[in-house]
Amino acid sequence: MLPAERKRTIVRLVTERDGCSVAELAAELDFSKATIRRDLRDLETEGRIERSHGGAVPSSSVGTERSYDQREVENLDAKRAIAGRASEEIREDHVVFFDAGTTTMEVARAVPETEFVAATNMPELATELSRRDLEVKLTGGTLRARTRALVGPTAEAFLDRTNFDLLVLGTNAVDSTAGLSTPNEDEAAVKSQMVDQASRVVLVADCSKFGERSFVSFADLSAIDLLVTDRSPTGTLATAFDDAGVTVEGVNE
Repeated sequence: MLPAERKRTIVRLVTERDGCSVAELAAELDFSKATIRRDLRDLETEGRIERSHGGAVPSSSVGTERSYDQREVENLDAKRAIAGRASEEIREDHVVFFDAGTTTMEVARAVPETEFVAATNMPELATELSRRDLEVKLTGGTLRARTRALVGPTAEAFLDRTNFDLLVLGTNAVDSTAGLSTPNEDEAAVKSQMVDQASRVVLVADCSKFGERSFVSFADLSAIDLLVTDRSPTGTLATAFDDAGVTVEGVNE
């Protein structure tokens, strides 16, 4: 197993199990504890895990941004179920913008066999959509390796002059008062513009995002038309969505 693959596996195991010890990882991956400790130091520096006494836990700080590789393996079944429902919102001849993200990528993989124009700020997502013989447009901009999203003035200029029938939007966190938020200011700026330019906004987010806050807020709950999730929010957040007039659909209920 190559070092990069070993580190991806460590992130997946730590995330899925909500923490692992060095001994557990060494035994499962068949590498020395010294090797695992070095990997954990590297992964913590990259913000992909947090080291704990004798092992590691998932990264959880408001200011910490998990990498695409880390988020890709989280709640995958839920994301695929969400994607199946969200893809039903795409209509023939729509112009649909796909936000960068792991759940929006699953929506791209589930798009119906119909003709529509797609746009995105994620090159890998554009490649996925191009396999369907669709017309696909990229924003351009500066690539953020951690999230694989294009951001910056070029991306913002593209969004400023375009309009969309539908936005498939992702988020890092959903809170009753802070709304939708994300760790990075450049991504927040792009997401905010996406929302402004869309006639209809479909938020795709699994329930692990509920009740969380990240560094920069980019939209109020009232900006959302439809939330597609695995399990509907409860309590204060459910009330906030209701007050904002958002339709909520939990696909695993």
